[in-house]
Amino acid sequence: MTTSTAYFWTAPILPKFHSNETRIRISNSEISWVVAMISPGMVTGSLAASGVSDKFGRRVTLLASALPFIIGTAFVLHATKPWLLYIGRFLWGLGSGMITTVTSVYLSEIADKEIRGTLTAGTRFMFSFGALLMLAIGSFVSYQVLSYFLIALPICYFLACWRIPETPYYLLKEGKVDTAKKELMRLSGNKNEKMIEEKLSQMRSDVRKEMQRSSSAKELLTGKQYRKAVIVTAGLRFTQLFAGSIPIQQYMGRIIQQSNCGLRVSTALVIFGAVRFVVGFISPMIVDKVGRRPLLIYTYLGSCVMLAMVGAYFFLQQVIGIDDESTNPFRFVVFVGIVISIVISSIGFDTLIFIIPSEIFPLNVRSVAMTVLNIFSAFVTFIVVKGYQPMEDWTGLYGIFWLYAVMAFIGAIFTYFIVPETKGKSLREIQIELQGNIYDQPDDLLKSRDEAEINENTELKEITR
Repeated sequence: MTTSTAYFWTAPILPKFHSNETRIRISNSEISWVVAMISPGMVTGSLAASGVSDKFGRRVTLLASALPFIIGTAFVLHATKPWLLYIGRFLWGLGSGMITTVTSVYLSEIADKEIRGTLTAGTRFMFSFGALLMLAIGSFVSYQVLSYFLIALPICYFLACWRIPETPYYLLKEGKVDTAKKELMRLSGNKNEKMIEEKLSQMRSDVRKEMQRSSSAKELLTGKQYRKAVIVTAGLRFTQLFAGSIPIQQYMGRIIQQSNCGLRVSTALVIFGAVRFVVGFISPMIVDKVGRRPLLIYTYLGSCVMLAMVGAYFFLQQVIGIDDESTNPFRFVVFVGIVISIVISSIGFDTLIFIIPSEIFPLNVRSVAMTVLNIFSAFVTFIVVKGYQPMEDWTGLYGIFWLYAVMAFIGAIFTYFIVPETKGKSLREIQIELQGNIYDQPDDLLKSRDEAEINENTELKEITR
């Protein structure tokens, strides 16, 4: 929710900039930098999260991510010049990069396969709830009041996450078998010692196997066993970002102003936020019931149709030159088309893009993979968001929406031919499907060590080193 408010802050704030409702005087070019500066912050946050989460644990990293949000909001609150907003947005990106890198890893490591998708989709529900708060409150309060509200959220987030457990996978990687068993019992709510021992034994076997392999970024990008996972995640993330949901939502207030749809910006933002919030209830309920592949394909195609329709409206308005009176019967096309497009993407690819990467990378490179993926995403997001204003100046709004439609269509094609199904499969089963016989090769390397009579805690710690 904290991350979401940072993303959606621009939606109600940009119209205030254009209407001179703040003490900051800012040009369109400077606004594009304000919107885009969250992406470099995400790169930095992702890099920081990788090292911290592997050394100090997933839990500590999640707690530490609250600090950049608090400091960043202080810059935004007292900003009188655009460069102060750049710093604030950068720090928000830093915190967001830490959260998004670790959250998916954390949930994939604590959840059973039956509820893994639902839990991860639940974070997207909270993302939608944060968007609703920002859109509902932001349009009706002053810039200063909204900034004070944003300071409170990361503090609440820190307190809420104080008592969350560390993941059993991480504890096993560190050789803390007894603690891992205790946390596994706490997470599963299962008091059956035999079942817990069986599950822990399988997890220990997987950890030993995966920790025999290198965990560097070079190994991730060059290792044959990770090739398909890298292609799948990079392709999905590229098409998802170029399908435009992030820039559309961040420029939502300004788009409504330009569309002449007949709705006040504040009303449109509240309706948009409410619909997005309701959709947040739906996604967790269906993500583990419908396969990942069909949900990706159909939502990419549905979003493509809606985006193309919005682009056609702006083409008629800006190129053909149909005046406001003659376009009255169609003036709600933009708002309705955007809302339906975001609804479709939120149910499908915008949610699944956070689930699939955490499922298809093995433990030894999972943290590194999420870091590399977030850095890649941040660069692409920066290009998409920063390029929005120059693209509008060059082609008009119709060119932007048609580009997004084409990329959504490419996403559907990519999914059909490349993306595997992960629904209902354990992390081990997914790795066997992706890597084939390569996945079980480390077992041979471990036979001599398994035969030695050494303490299990020491064994795991030595393998990690």
